[in-house]
Parts: sequence; structure tokens; C-alpha cells
Amino acid sequence: MDWGTELWDQFEVLERHTQWGLDLLDRYVKFVKERTEVEQAYAKQLRSLVKKYMPKRPGKDDPESKFSQQQSFVQILQEVNDFAGQRELVAENLSVHVCLELAKYSQEMKQERKMHFQEGRRAQQQLESGFKQLENSKRKFERDCREAEKAAQTAERLDQDINATKADVEKAKQQAHLRSHMAEESKNEYAAQLQRFNRDQAHFYFSQMPQIFNKLQDMDERRATHLGAGYRLLSEAELQVVPIIAKCLEGMKVAADAVDAKNDSQVLIELHKSGFARPGDVEFEDFSQPMNRVPSDSSLGTPSDGRPELRGPGRSRAKRWPFSKKNKPRPPPLSPLGGPLPSALPNGPPSPRSGLDPLAILSEISKSVKPRLASFRSLRGSRGTVVTEDFSHLPPEQQRKRLQQQLEERNRELQKEIDQREALKKMKDVYEKTPQMGDPASLEPRITETLNNIERLKLEVQKYEAWLAEAESRVLSNRGDTLGRHTRPPDPPASAPPDSSSNSNNGSQDKESSEEPPSEEGQDAPIYTEFDEDFEEEPASPIGHCVAIYHFEGSSEGTISMAEGEDLSLMEEDKGDGWTRVRRKQGGEGYVPTSYLRVTLK
Repeated sequence: MDWGTELWDQFEVLERHTQWGLDLLDRYVKFVKERTEVEQAYAKQLRSLVKKYMPKRPGKDDPESKFSQQQSFVQILQEVNDFAGQRELVAENLSVHVCLELAKYSQEMKQERKMHFQEGRRAQQQLESGFKQLENSKRKFERDCREAEKAAQTAERLDQDINATKADVEKAKQQAHLRSHMAEESKNEYAAQLQRFNRDQAHFYFSQMPQIFNKLQDMDERRATHLGAGYRLLSEAELQVVPIIAKCLEGMKVAADAVDAKNDSQVLIELHKSGFARPGDVEFEDFSQPMNRVPSDSSLGTPSDGRPELRGPGRSRAKRWPFSKKNKPRPPPLSPLGGPLPSALPNGPPSPRSGLDPLAILSEISKSVKPRLASFRSLRGSRGTVVTEDFSHLPPEQQRKRLQQQLEERNRELQKEIDQREALKKMKDVYEKTPQMGDPASLEPRITETLNNIERLKLEVQKYEAWLAEAESRVLSNRGDTLGRHTRPPDPPASAPPDSSSNSNNGSQDKESSEEPPSEEGQDAPIYTEFDEDFEEEPASPIGHCVAIYHFEGSSEGTISMAEGEDLSLMEEDKGDGWTRVRRKQGGEGYVPTSYLRVTLK
């Protein structure tokens, strides 16, 4: 079934239908165009949203990027950004394959439709013109027939009239014959015109217009087919990105599953672990005991040289001067930030040379000096900390990590320079063997520069290795310290071990140290001391137990060797110089690094 046969008389209907089809095509193109604008706006808003919430700092400089929660969030943002890219791809495909192509095809259809209807209208006009000619010939034939009949009637009437002359009768007969001849000619012309019109009309309705209608039908069907393809492209544009979008959604799911709370807790420890030991217990200061001003074995007194001295019941030989230097020169204790602690308090107690009696001195101390507990704020440091090259301003654990990073970077740079030097040497050999390729002397400056860089980087590597070894020793020292003491100097300590030849020598050294005249500054001078003679009378018995966690070779004077895991007796605690006096079960007594021990007091 075709339009030319079934709709031969529906010219206006076909004109309206084809126009409606082209309008529908234009509406769909407009719809897809607006759809692409919506997709582009959606993708733009998604990208703006991702940019708003994406971390500004690079991942290497952002400590938060080490947490799985942050990593998962960043991954979700990246997946959303990829999703936005797929929406942009959908918009681009719709714009190119649907909007542009269908809009171009719509213009072609309009031109083709216009041509077909113009051809149909010309055929109609020709048929109407033939019909008008037929009507004219028909009217002329009719008029001539009436006039011939009238002339014949007139001639017959004159012929019967006795009064009419012969000439009138002849004239009337001639006129009737003429009119009859004209009517015959009009009849022949009308018949010919009718035959021609019928032929044209048959051609119009059975050949010409069906062909035009069939062409319009073919055009409309092709338009509908292209429109259906445009509908399909709309879905295909979505289906093309469905696998990628599914991967984006799967990536979001994987990011959600990647959140590891336990690992984040461990990362937080790794990022902010200071490496410091916990602060020890604050000692009890008993002010309720009556204090006599007369020197005795168990009371506060003033020796003959005028310096106050405190006699306590403790059994430790070590003299613990709260505001003075130790017996032997030792490195200054480090603060949690790696720098030296202040040597004295700004409002420290007055020097014993001031002439005050011991009770007044202790009263002054209790007013001006307050025991200070190690707090989290003090361990964190201040904002005004000066950044040093060896990262000593950081806690030990963080210092070790930063030094390790710097060492790895220097090693990578060193390897790069070494590879460059080898490449330059090979190039120089090639130039020497084949002079036309280049001048070997032109490579000398670069080779020299590379050698200088290698030497510089080797020195930096050695420097960072030394700092790293020192930092690792500090970390190990704090890990092995179960007494909760603060960080001590790196082990083995840089200072020489005390002389452990005899207890009496040690006691005499302590006594001599306690009797040294105070400094002129008056801040490091002792304000009280102990009588060493009583301690010398006590038998040397262990005060605790310790286990060696590392092997140590006692090569210097006063030290003793020990093997890893060996059980030792603790004879004397660390005085702050990093050395602890121990006794082996096989016999032998000496000093070993405190950081090499795991100590348990009795």
C-alpha cells in the first residue's frame, strides 16, 4: 500500500502530515540540544564540587593523606570527577551525533518536501488549466449550437412567410447554414479538448500525482527512520558510558571498603609518635619533719665551710642535685624538642654564698621553684621552634623518619648523578673514537660538575647517616627504658664512663664533686648535699635487676662487656650521663650504656 494509490485525493492531508513530521524532528533536535546543556551544566557543577572538596595540598605534604579515610574520600572525589567526565562525553556524543546530524538532515528533508509539493502544484495547475480550456470550448459549442438553431428557425419562418421576399429567404438560409457550420466546428473543438483533458486528467491521477505522493511517502519514511535512529542514539550515548560509570561506582564501593580504622590508628601513631619516654613519678617532699639548725647525722646542717648539707635516709650513692651539675662533665639533657634545657631557672634559688641558713634556703626554694610535670603541651613544642637541618627540633621518632626520608632522597640524587657520570663517560668515549660526532672536550665541564655533585651528595649522605644513627639510638634508648625516664644522650654516651675501680673512689669523687666551690653565676651551685661516709659503710648490694637488650663491647676503661639477653644485677642507677653500673653473674662490675638495658628496680 502506498500513498499514491490509497491517498490519491488527500493532497492537503499529506502536506500537513509531512510538515508535522519535520516539526517533530526539529522538536527532538531542540530537546537533545537542551539535554546536552543540562548534562554539561551537571558535569560542570560536579567538577566544581570535586574541586571544592579536593585537598589543596599535595599528598606528599599533607599528613592527613596517609589515613585510609582521607584516601578513600579523595578516591571518591576522583571517581565523581570521572563520572562528570562521562556526563561530558554523553553531552558531546549527543551534540555531535544527534543534534548536528539530525539538524542537517532536517534541512535536507525540508528542501526535498518543498520540491515535491511544488511539482504536485504545477501538475494541479496544468490540469486546472486544461479543464478551463475544456469549459471554454464547451460553452462556445453550446452557444454556437443555440445560434445555429435560431438561424435555422428564422430561415424556416421566412420560407413559409408569403410576404417575405426571395432575397430575405436566401439570406436567412445562408445565415442558418453558416451558424450550423460554426456549431459543427465548435463541436469538433470541444470533443478534441475533452479528449485531451481526459488524457491529462488520467495522467495526473494515475501517474503523475501517485509518483509525487510515493516520493513524499519515501521521504517521510526516511525521516521517521532517521528520527528513530536519533532516539536510539540517545540511549546508546548512555549505554556507552554505563561500563565506565559502573567502574566509578565500583571504585566508590572499593574506597568505602578500604577504610581501615585500625590502620588509621597506627598511622596516627606513626605520624605523631614523639619517641619520648613517659615522665616519672614526682617524688614526695616531706615538709612535716622538724628541721634542726644543729648539724647532725640525720638532719639538715651547715658544715664547717658554711655550705648547707642534707642528710637523707636513701641508700643510693648517687647525689641528685636538683639545681647543680653532676659530678662528672656530662652532655646537657635534651628537651623534648631536641634542644638543651635551660641551665637554671630564671627565678632560681640564691647561691649558698648568700649567707642564708638552710631553712631559709629551703623556704626560698619552695616559694620560687615549683615542680613541673611533663605535659603534652611541653612535649609538643611551640610554634616558634627553630627548624634545624638535622631535625633536632622534632621528637626522636619524627626526627628519625624525616632523616630517613632525607637520606633516601640524597641516595636517589646520588644514584642519578652517578648514572649521569657514566653516561657522560660513554659519550666521551664515543666522541674520542668518532670525532665527527662531537668534541670530547665539550663534555669536561659537565663531567666536572657531575663529580662535584657526587662528592657533595656523598658528604650529605654521610652526614645524614650519622644523624640517623644518632636518632635511632635515641629511639632505641627510649624503647628500652621501662622506668619512664626522659630521653638521655645517644648511646653509647659520648661522655666517658665513671671510674668504677672501687666504691670508695666513687664515694670520694662524689664528695670532692660536692665540695667544689659553686660557680659565680650561683644557679648551678648545690644547695644541699649528703654525707658520703655513711654510704661507704653500707655493703654494695644490687638495687635492681636488668637484662641486656643489645650486645655491648666494653672496650674503654670502666666499662664491661655484655651479651644480648644476658641477666645483670643493677648496682647503680644512671646519673643522667647515659651510663649504668651493673654486675655480671660470672663476676665483674662496670658501666654499660643505659639505653642497652631493660631495668627493673627492687
